[in-house]
Amino acid sequence: MARVRLVKPRRFGDLRGWFAETYSRRAYAGLGITSEFVQDNHSMSAAVGTLRGLHFQVPPHGQGKLVRCSRGAIMDYAVDVRRGSPTYGRWLSAELTAENGHQLWVPVGFAHAFVTLQPDSEVIYKVTDYYAPECDGGIRWDSVGIDWPLPSSGPVLSDKDLRLPALRDFDSPFEYDGEPLSSILD
Repeated sequence: MARVRLVKPRRFGDLRGWFAETYSRRAYAGLGITSEFVQDNHSMSAAVGTLRGLHFQVPPHGQGKLVRCSRGAIMDYAVDVRRGSPTYGRWLSAELTAENGHQLWVPVGFAHAFVTLQPDSEVIYKVTDYYAPECDGGIRWDSVGIDWPLPSSGPVLSDKDLRLPALRDFDSPFEYDGEPLSSILD
């Protein structure tokens, strides 16, 4: 199912702090997230305004991602890049913080990016296929009309992200599955 979902794991707190179940196959299947995860990734971004994305892996190694922020805060984005989709190029976003514990499910067929809102933000995400450098792809961060929450100095970008093609120049290999991008559901 190609539905971007905001997941809010329940936290149980007491004087020691809190506990949360961040993934349960049974519980997530109940939310429509039935993909098998094969790899976990972890990034740390030192500066506020670090922008990573908009990234994806093309078939046959497309990756769905279950993203959460374990330290600091990010604004997380999913952009519909499925050929033939009536919502092609549209995006959804959610603020993911260590404090709120929310997660964003980004299915195959969506470009993913985040920008850091606090220094030393850490992001952990589960993916549905292994990293395949020959399938690595992306589109330019400034080609989809997102009003990024950036500092006045602008984004901190990698050289790779600066060289990505604009959305208008992207020939999508992702097929539309009949479900347009819709609002994030709790």
